[in-house]
Amino acid sequence: MLDVGDAAPEVSAQNQHGETVTPGFEKPTVVYFYPKDFTGGCTIEANEFEDALPEFRDADIDVYGVSMDDVETHADFAEEEGLSFDLLADTDGEVAAAFGLDTSEGYTSRLTFVLYGGEVVATYDPELADPSGHAREVLEETREAYV
Repeated sequence: MLDVGDAAPEVSAQNQHGETVTPGFEKPTVVYFYPKDFTGGCTIEANEFEDALPEFRDADIDVYGVSMDDVETHADFAEEEGLSFDLLADTDGEVAAAFGLDTSEGYTSRLTFVLYGGEVVATYDPELADPSGHAREVLEETREAYV
């Protein structure tokens, strides 16, 4: 798994609208990996990122959610939950692999990376705890350190 100080990987994937997205990672960027759309913890986490999205945007921090679900499933999930940030469809696991994550079970663990200036500046492992409050923690710490 990538760690603090590692170079940001070059990745591209389609979002829920079928558009190819290639994050640059020069400005503060949150990339959170989650196991699956429409599951309990993943839905909580997505909704909390959406609720805090105006604050992320005010601080000029990009947010991307990534799972191995396909574009259509992401589109349905985004519509049902009212999500307006990009959900990247990593069906082949290439994005996860670029971050050093295991995809052998057909999904990734819940892990979050903050990238800035072309490198990893923070990592979070909300898998070990309730995802409630995770987005707020990432926002506050990223805004304090890099904005």
